Amino acid sequence: MTPPPSLQDLIDTVRQDSPSEDPLDQLATASSAVSQLEATSDALLGHFVDRCRRGGRSWSQISAALGVSKQAVHKRFSGPIADRLIEGNQMPTFERFTARARAVLVAADAAARSQNRAEVGAEHLLLGLYAEPEGLAAKVLTAMAIGRARVEEATGVAVPAAPAAAAAAAAPADGAPAGDRLSWSAPAKATLRDAVVEALELGHNYIGTEHILLGLLRDPDAPAARMLAELGATPAETKVRLTELLRGFTPPPAGPAGR
Repeated sequence: MTPPPSLQDLIDTVRQDSPSEDPLDQLATASSAVSQLEATSDALLGHFVDRCRRGGRSWSQISAALGVSKQAVHKRFSGPIADRLIEGNQMPTFERFTARARAVLVAADAAARSQNRAEVGAEHLLLGLYAEPEGLAAKVLTAMAIGRARVEEATGVAVPAAPAAAAAAAAPADGAPAGDRLSWSAPAKATLRDAVVEALELGHNYIGTEHILLGLLRDPDAPAARMLAELGATPAETKVRLTELLRGFTPPPAGPAGR
């Protein structure tokens, strides 16, 4: 293997690139160089982790090859992998979303349309969770006394009726309702991206309603997360409750069946 740059090579590069001989200038240049090296290193490992995942390798195999715990691998690489899954797409792709999760997306679209919105927002995704009352997300929210009526009052929008079973089963892979679909707002896209991250961190190969809920809570400064916090849903308690419900479940396939 070609040896990487030595410490002396890097020192010489910093001295060459620094705007002056002043130690503080050189320190600032070194800090910038280290940041670039870290980003490149993460991208290099992320590329091959992604290849392993696409090649069917398990997280356990990947963590063993890297010599770290599976949890550490999830934390480090799930975000970049999720970014690559939706990179360059105007709409995130939903091949791995369960039927119930897709029905939530359909209901979110309907909620946005009921307000004559041009985009589906994160708050509409939250409302959409209640259109699937048997989904894990709705069950956990209800168990925390955050029922449908409270969320409707907080958002000022009624929860749309759940799609018929046949329509949900026939929903296209991108989760869009029949006819023209609305685009996703930036917060909604971030929620869906974070739902993928949550699924990867949990070692799941599907995205269910529970992951959408966790995606809504992942950024505590996001408006939907703040709304949920005001209603009484914290990320920690929500994840604990979802984990308890997930015990004993067989992971559902994406598509016609699932949570």
